[in-house]
Amino acid sequence: MSHHHIHYLEVPARDLAAVKTFFQQVFGWHFTDYGPDYTAFSQAGLAGGFFRAPLSSRSEQGAALPVLYSRELEQTQAAVEAAGGTLHKAIFDFPGGRRFHFLDPVGNEWAVWSEPA
Repeated sequence: MSHHHIHYLEVPARDLAAVKTFFQQVFGWHFTDYGPDYTAFSQAGLAGGFFRAPLSSRSEQGAALPVLYSRELEQTQAAVEAAGGTLHKAIFDFPGGRRFHFLDPVGNEWAVWSEPA
């Protein structure tokens, strides 16, 4: 572990089975359950977990926005939508690249970015 680096991210989820299936299918994440109300994820670039809660995490509510990387942005967007994610912001340019935002099956907002086309 590196001193003062972000080490772990915890995200709310009202349906742990749904988020596990979604992130396994789209991004290849692995999960370890710790009882009925918590599941940890790995193989995501940063370790973290989902805790059972009736809330969702969205940037417009002041939450932090987790941003994933993709070498093939359009293909990742299609996979997100095919697996039950909801497009929240279509692909757009920003300084340094392109990205889109989506809501996972429990309503948490995520972004995916790529280098400029």
